[in-house]
Amino acid sequence: MSEKPTRVRRALLSAWDKAGLDLLAKGLAESGAVIVSTGSTAATLRDAGVTVTEVSETTGFPEIMDGRVKTLHPAVHAGILADRDTTSHLTALVEHGIAPIDLVAVNLYPFRRQVVEAAPPVDVPAAIELIDIGGPAMLRAAAKNHAHVTVLVDPADYAGVLSELRESGGVSAATRRRLAAKAFAATAAYDADVANWFARDEPFPEQLNLSYTRSLALRYGENPHQGAAFYTEPGGAWGLGSARVLQGKPLSYNNLLDADAAWRAASDFAASCAVIIKHGNPAGLAVADTLAGAYPLALAGDPVSAFGGVVAVNRSLDAATAAQIVEVFTEVVLAPALDPGAVEVLAGKPNLRVLEVARADPPPRPQVLRSVTGGLLAGDADTAPEDEGAWTVPTAAQPDPATLAELAFAWRVAKHTTSNAIVLTRGGAAVGVGAGQMSRVDSVRLAVEKSAGRGAGAVLASDAFFPFRDAVDAALEAGVRALMSPGGSVRDAEVVAACDERGVPMVFTHRRHFRH
Repeated sequence: MSEKPTRVRRALLSAWDKAGLDLLAKGLAESGAVIVSTGSTAATLRDAGVTVTEVSETTGFPEIMDGRVKTLHPAVHAGILADRDTTSHLTALVEHGIAPIDLVAVNLYPFRRQVVEAAPPVDVPAAIELIDIGGPAMLRAAAKNHAHVTVLVDPADYAGVLSELRESGGVSAATRRRLAAKAFAATAAYDADVANWFARDEPFPEQLNLSYTRSLALRYGENPHQGAAFYTEPGGAWGLGSARVLQGKPLSYNNLLDADAAWRAASDFAASCAVIIKHGNPAGLAVADTLAGAYPLALAGDPVSAFGGVVAVNRSLDAATAAQIVEVFTEVVLAPALDPGAVEVLAGKPNLRVLEVARADPPPRPQVLRSVTGGLLAGDADTAPEDEGAWTVPTAAQPDPATLAELAFAWRVAKHTTSNAIVLTRGGAAVGVGAGQMSRVDSVRLAVEKSAGRGAGAVLASDAFFPFRDAVDAALEAGVRALMSPGGSVRDAEVVAACDERGVPMVFTHRRHFRH
């Protein structure tokens, strides 16, 4: 591969997105390049005063089939693919009267925007017409031959290429390599969109086609000696993929893991909610009439563990709540919006990372991807609505409506706590959390210890069944007044008996909420 800058004598421009295309064409023409173009692109350039040679003049063959076939011709692809250092290639060009093409600027039919993300969905024939064939073929050909050809797939790169042409008369080898990689990435992502659309009715297809874009280079990975980056789904329309960083130090890998846990938890509640996450688990979570009322209740859940935590709220963050948050050392704050007063308050802590996260609806069937050694696990996200009609009460004691509502709140918090998860709540606030323990009884003991005496009169939710009555006995001894679990253990009768001995109600949900 030649390391010298390559001149552009002939350029082929064919773009759906015509932003900046006139400036590119004029710049190329000023550098002495002949501009070859197609259909609507050629018309746009002529309207801008650029002299254009139609592709049909180059091929000697008209566009046919409503434009489906126009650039799929040896006069185009031989001109792009010819190796200028191979005599037989150059001889073939001369023999067939084909002019080399030194630059290809193509961007593709908007399949993702107009098909994948379309609402309502487009019909199948319309979607098929938005599958680009000639565009990816030209991009791949130009990228393959980047030793001699410059390929442009992104209008953001036009100015840089024109600058190199003006300054050195050609495009550098480093730039050509970088643009080739970008072109192959673009066609790979495009093909993934098309393949996934064809498999749209298969939640777990045989071939998993992923296309993510790096949106942030992170400070470091799970530990400072590890590197990391944050990649977002195409569109990035929901969750952390939609986040805007408003202020603060660069984010780390662990910041984003905790931010995701905080955002998922806060977004799962309808009432004003404040969540404090530490190492993936709620150090505090509460709901109230206002955020200013919810945050102190969340903080009281475990004020020691809240130090260095991540805070998420599900309402526009107001100045009063922001003022409370900055009283505690906090790593990250997330909100769907921020009032001007809150922005001013948080600005007083310039290292505090502040993220604005759009509250867009998730996909119809959101999935979770997790890496394991040598592979990926794909599974449905735990977002299905609770079927409260399926709940049963096996104990003699029955919960009153207020107690049942508190149990439902504790159950929802437990869903956002790593297993084995035990959550104690009172008055819409978590007062004790036992998370990630190897035995359920240890989780109960930890939650009771964290509650600092507030377990008396609290309710308890367990993310999975009680395998033995020892955990239930420990909760009842602490004064828990009602319990909720999925049930389903071979020792359910012993667990129910433990509750009946103390006249305490137990609700079975018949659904588990493991989170690992």
